[in-house]
Amino acid sequence: MSIIFKERSTLSPRITARFRGANLPRLYHGLHTRNSSQHFQSSFAKFATLSDMDVNVAAAAAPTLCALANYNYVYFKNTTEIKKRWRKRRWWMTSIHRNRTTITMEKQLSELVAEPSGEFHKLTRMSLADFEYLLNQISSKISKQDTQLRKAIPAQIRLAITLRYLATGDDFQSLHFLFKISPQLISNIIPEVCSALNEVLKDEIKIPSWPNEWLEIEKGFSPTLPRAIGSIDGKHIVLESPINSGSQYYNYKRTFSIVLLAVVDSQYKFIFADIGCQGRISDGGVFGNCLLWKKNAQTN
Repeated sequence: MSIIFKERSTLSPRITARFRGANLPRLYHGLHTRNSSQHFQSSFAKFATLSDMDVNVAAAAAPTLCALANYNYVYFKNTTEIKKRWRKRRWWMTSIHRNRTTITMEKQLSELVAEPSGEFHKLTRMSLADFEYLLNQISSKISKQDTQLRKAIPAQIRLAITLRYLATGDDFQSLHFLFKISPQLISNIIPEVCSALNEVLKDEIKIPSWPNEWLEIEKGFSPTLPRAIGSIDGKHIVLESPINSGSQYYNYKRTFSIVLLAVVDSQYKFIFADIGCQGRISDGGVFGNCLLWKKNAQTN
């Protein structure tokens, strides 16, 4: 700081001496954030009145500090941009993905289907008939076109990845080794398939709207649970703590989660589902906040 002021002919020796004796850490306040000279000069006099400097010293020092502020702004901006640059790829594709082809992926599913021990059901948690039904419903929405660089992931593989994720909750890294597809691509596939499933099947899960429909559900429960019209339960879906959420999603299992509340009939068919309540809320609180309870309260 003293070398800079010796080179500045506009500063008198008296002002320079006064400035050297000032509180330099306080003078340096704001250099990293204030990059506008006009804004800095206009506010520097106000800052000087709060420190041990007079207005003359502040007016003489403001241009130099503005130059320092601009220099620091350019320096830190360039340094940040260099750090943000993408590193050069060491290879185009890893060996585990290089051997992946459309034929091998389809063959993997066909081998699971051919197994008499029900390996396909263990993978997707559904029968082949249900899998093909879902595939026919959403195939046009999740299929991608081939490019000159590589073949697109088939629709049946995209659906199998999503069903495996929904059934087991495996992380993307585990699915990566199972299907030989990168975690980055899996993170795009699963939301796309889930959106397609939600769009196609949104009318499949609905609350009975007529008394006869409720009576049919009651007949299914009557042999074991007379007068029952549904079986209700909840599940904590573990997630990372949302930013600035505090303990809102922290549950009694000492994890962060949101709650899935569902009602099924005697055949395990969903008739109601609610998701999104914070994990810290009790089972009774989750049910009290769901749409099913609110509609029932309005009716009564």
